[in-house]
Amino acid sequence: MLTYIKESIEELRHNVTLPSKAESSNLMVVVAVFSVLFALATWGVDSVFSKLIKLYFTNILN
Repeated sequence: MLTYIKESIEELRHNVTLPSKAESSNLMVVVAVFSVLFALATWGVDSVFSKLIKLYFTNILN
């Protein structure tokens, strides 16, 4: 286990590079856009199912 931890720290120090500020900004915009799109899609599906369930129960109860 200690060997794994030591090798992980070594790899982080020598093999991992951070993206530039410009690349980070671009990626942040991409993530924000997809998050909003996913939220809108989830809201849309939820609205459709809600209306279908209301329609189903109003037809059964009446």
